[in-house]
Amino acid sequence: MVKVSLLVMLVLTVLISMLLRWREQRMPAVAQTRRLGLVARGKKGLDRWVTAAALAALATLIVVGGLHWLRVWIG
Repeated sequence: MVKVSLLVMLVLTVLISMLLRWREQRMPAVAQTRRLGLVARGKKGLDRWVTAAALAALATLIVVGGLHWLRVWIG
């Protein structure tokens, strides 16, 4: 079960990161800013990945915890 949870978190992190990047590119305010330096781009990318990992961990906890409590109530 732990391996499945880690795999789900990894997949969700990648998907959420891709979604956040797509959202950033679609925002008109971001498109009008000047080109960012190397450090600023790295920080922006790191912030995106940390946010995606936090959201993936939260979603995994909710799903796995919900399945656990469902099993407790039924069995």
